[in-house]
Amino acid sequence: MFDLKITDGLVYDGNGGDGAAVNIGIKDGIIIEVGECLGKAEQTISAKDHIVTPGFIDLHTHYDGQISWDEELKPSVNHGVTTAVLGNCGVGFAPCRKEDREKLIRLMEGVEDIPGTALHEGLQWNWETFPEYMDAIDAMPHTIDFAVMVPHDPLRVYVMGDRAVYNQPANDHDIAKMKALTHEALKAGALGFSIGRSDFHKSSDGQWTPGSEAGKDELVGIANAFEGIDHGVLQVVNDFDMLREGESFETEFDLMEAFYRAGHGHKGSMSLMERDFAPDDWKNIIRRTEAMNADGLDISFQVAPRAIGSFTGLNCTFHPLMAFPSYLEIASKPLAERVAILKDPDIKAKLLSETPIKLSGEGSPVPPVVDIMIENFEAIAEKQFRLDYSGKVDYEQTNETSLAALARKDGVSVWDKTYDMLLEDDGHALIYYPVYNYYEMNYDNVLTMMRHPKALPGLSDGGAHVGTICDASFPTYLLSHWTRDRVRHGGDGIELKRAVQMLTADGADYLGLSDRGRIEVGQRADINIIDYDGLDLGVPVMVRDLPAGGQRLVQPVSGYKATFVKGEQVIANGEVTSARPGRLVRGGHA
Repeated sequence: MFDLKITDGLVYDGNGGDGAAVNIGIKDGIIIEVGECLGKAEQTISAKDHIVTPGFIDLHTHYDGQISWDEELKPSVNHGVTTAVLGNCGVGFAPCRKEDREKLIRLMEGVEDIPGTALHEGLQWNWETFPEYMDAIDAMPHTIDFAVMVPHDPLRVYVMGDRAVYNQPANDHDIAKMKALTHEALKAGALGFSIGRSDFHKSSDGQWTPGSEAGKDELVGIANAFEGIDHGVLQVVNDFDMLREGESFETEFDLMEAFYRAGHGHKGSMSLMERDFAPDDWKNIIRRTEAMNADGLDISFQVAPRAIGSFTGLNCTFHPLMAFPSYLEIASKPLAERVAILKDPDIKAKLLSETPIKLSGEGSPVPPVVDIMIENFEAIAEKQFRLDYSGKVDYEQTNETSLAALARKDGVSVWDKTYDMLLEDDGHALIYYPVYNYYEMNYDNVLTMMRHPKALPGLSDGGAHVGTICDASFPTYLLSHWTRDRVRHGGDGIELKRAVQMLTADGADYLGLSDRGRIEVGQRADINIIDYDGLDLGVPVMVRDLPAGGQRLVQPVSGYKATFVKGEQVIANGEVTSARPGRLVRGGHA
């Protein structure tokens, strides 16, 4: 009767209810029974002492390049994700003419910290239009399903050429063309349109992103492409920092509201985080969004379950020593050579006596915030940490374990302590800096955001910032920290049944995907079997597995006994199998 039967597990079906001791029967990739499932099965897997959940939906990834060369889609597949959404933050690789490919590579290299050499070698470029891009990536089988947003930046470059790169305003003809191309992509099954307006986002040659300061007429014109479309969402990332003279948070939010209102009733989402530069903005975002929703809109928040942070180290994109003249002299050398040089006490004394130089500015891919961090490093060290403190990976530490506190304990300067720490483990040591979501040195405000009824787990940036973060582990962290570890240590948390719902049904409902996100009869058999007590994250490690020898951070994880995509097992005891059931998810009738 069944191709596959999953028995003896505690099933959290995604609807937000308590776990139930039921079995699951699967046929042709579809769940056909939830209950006793007495019929015979070609394969039976026991989930005894495990929880069973729907596959997770990651709303915010950047596998736009990787999808064209990598079948496995690590690390998301290792963290229970069975559907990933690409094309966020307004960046991507389609539509694109041949002469603009280099522009988009430099853009993605700068904005999302993906090695340009890997993109040059790995990208297939067997497309020009957005529908052609969708067909191209759908033609390659993958472990997990994926969907795409239409990103603003490549669309703008495709229509406006160099005028887009230099942030010139779009004219009426440009806007009409962008609207038509967006409508065409939505008709082909794209799941929405994304824009990015962030002070972190610059291309690798130092240019601001093409759409970062697009005006109201342009954004409203593009949003009008949703007219007559029965699916699709409008996604916004906005730091509310990139303000022109005379503007404020309120005027920038007015622009975002105009964009959403022009979307003909379609749902939308906005990034929500606590930022040190404006620690109350997240409350203002909630205030303004609740007012919009009370007036008939349906806008959610994409919330990260931990800090929007970064790892710094000699092998990473950024680190505290990178602006010192003595370091710049050796920056291009291999890691082992740099470590050997830096271990010289005379070099250490010389470097620490120097004044760091400014790294950002015109023509530089380094965002200004890096200079600010280095200039204020002694203060910032109060919220930088060893991630593996006391033998465990801990993203929520206190001042007592900060880098600055360790320096005080040893009776040395912060710079002295940092210098030595970066040389540990032959230069592979990592320092964790929770840039956003940690203003008050705890996650209480993050919990408030996640408990908002319009909160969606997002912002993992899977596939991006590969030399700085490894946040594709967000789903695992949401389950392990918020429902288990924080509560066991006396903190406030989230119920397991609610966390599962957030990772599954909530995302499916937001995207309008009625075939997944729940363990119910008729749903796709996208399923996780998880050793809940054994679910654990390790310290990220740098590996060189991208095209052209490019490196990226990956985070070891344990606890995933099995992950199924449409009934095919893609993870077995933490390892990727040979199954490749993943395909492009198209919205609407497409």
